[in-house]
Amino acid sequence: MPAKIHRIKLTQAERRDLEVIRDRGKGNAVRIKRAIALLLADEGDHGPGKKDADILWVTGMSPRTLVRLRERCCEVGPLGALERKQREKPPREIKITGEVEARITTLACSQPPSGHARWTLQLLADHLVEIGVIESISHTSVATVLKKVRSSRGDRNAGASRPRKTPPS
Repeated sequence: MPAKIHRIKLTQAERRDLEVIRDRGKGNAVRIKRAIALLLADEGDHGPGKKDADILWVTGMSPRTLVRLRERCCEVGPLGALERKQREKPPREIKITGEVEARITTLACSQPPSGHARWTLQLLADHLVEIGVIESISHTSVATVLKKVRSSRGDRNAGASRPRKTPPS
C-alpha cells in the first residue's frame, strides 16, 4: 500500500451528511460504498481513522480506487467525491444541432428532386451535404432525426396522429 498523501479530516457536518447517505441505504451502491470509505478514513476528531487495509476489506475497493477517492475528496470535498467525475468533453463532437434537425425535417417534407418518387434517407443525406447544411452526415443519422420528430413521409396526413374511433356508448 503506498503512503498516504491525502489525509481526510471531516467536519462534524460533513460526517453527518455522509452518515445519512450510509444509513439511508438507498440509492447508488457505489455512492454508499464511497461514503463508508470516507467515514472510515476520517482522521478528524470524531473519526475512527482506520488503516487502508481495513477500509479495503470492509468496502471491497481496490487500493488505487481508495487513493483516487482520497485525492478527489481533497479536491472537491467529501460530498463531491461521492459523485462521478464529469467528462471534460463528450466522446465525440455533436454535429446535428436543432437547426440541422429542422432543415432535415423540412427537406423530408418537401417535394423530392426530379427523377425520384420520394426522398430516401441516402438522398436526404447527400442533398444536405450538397447544399452545405452540414459537412458530412450518414443516412442512419438522418433516420434517427426523422424518427425523433416522428416524421411519416409515407402517410397522407404526415406528422399528425390518426383519429381514433370513439368507443360505443
